[in-house]
Amino acid sequence: MIRLGVLFGGRSGEHEISLMSAASVINAIDKSKYEVVQIGITREGEWYLYEGPTERIEDGSWEKEAKAALAANPEKYSLSVLGCGGNSLKQLIDFALPILHGPYGEDGTIQGMFEMIDIPYGGSGVTGAALTMDKILAKAVCERAGLPVGPYVALTIEDYKQRGPQLLQQIDSELRYPMFVKPSNMGSSVGITKVRAKEELEEAIVNAAKYDRRILVEEGIDCRELETAVLGNFHPQVSCVGEIIPSSEFYDYKAKYFDGGKSKLCIPADIPEEKAEEVREIAAKAYKVLDCCGYARVDFFMEKETGKILLNEINSIPGFTKYSMFPLLWEKEGISYPELIERIVRLGYEKYNVKNSR
Repeated sequence: MIRLGVLFGGRSGEHEISLMSAASVINAIDKSKYEVVQIGITREGEWYLYEGPTERIEDGSWEKEAKAALAANPEKYSLSVLGCGGNSLKQLIDFALPILHGPYGEDGTIQGMFEMIDIPYGGSGVTGAALTMDKILAKAVCERAGLPVGPYVALTIEDYKQRGPQLLQQIDSELRYPMFVKPSNMGSSVGITKVRAKEELEEAIVNAAKYDRRILVEEGIDCRELETAVLGNFHPQVSCVGEIIPSSEFYDYKAKYFDGGKSKLCIPADIPEEKAEEVREIAAKAYKVLDCCGYARVDFFMEKETGKILLNEINSIPGFTKYSMFPLLWEKEGISYPELIERIVRLGYEKYNVKNSR
């Protein structure tokens, strides 16, 4: 039986979302095929083995139970990632499934650690994870490949401190209002501000800088929000297209995870088939261009007036909660939640075997 290590929590601003996603994943895993090893990471970066119920993962109380177990039995519950004492990660698991959203989990850092200690894992490798996590780099690469993206301006907080007035003027002259200001390396709509006038730009930039030194300013688009899901390594399979009708002004953090399902997910989206096919085609191209593997969710805008399709971003570890588009899209395609996880594991082993065969 494969010892499947599910990693959750983490140091990013998306810690709570990771807990929700991981609880859903663990509940869906076929326990007749996999021995689940639950590995929690606190906001401070401490790693713990956790053997309690998934309900305590979702509400965050897993930490108290894991720390109590560690104090009672440090030989069993201590976790040393590189094997310097206690249990090494490679002794504990055969395969890693990181359900870690945002920095230190979705950005190539933990993927690099798995590569170094030779553990196969689910999802994109170092390059794909790093590129898709960084919105600025992902847009630049996709733009270079001829894929359609919306107007944007990229900056760093260091540049802004040195020449803030000039940057504000550049943004004001190059983009139309409303605009969206967001940290380049963050997901789940954390740190995003909708800006309606130049006077609001500075506060929005300062807010985004709380999460990342690299900041993206995008021109607001009067659009419909579309998403599709991808599975595969070298020959990706793309799902049908879904549409999000947010419960708030835009699909922000609260609307995504804490509105009790008030945001409407339409699967499949009510759009012409030629538009759906265009979305799927762009999704497959972006997936390959950004060196993604395993699975991802690809987000799009469709301009209401023109019907033009614009690539928004790729999420290499998309949400897995009961409200999340990724598992729902594959369910529509006839792939159940347990089968979806099994495919992700198989794809991880395929990627690992191909790399090691060289």
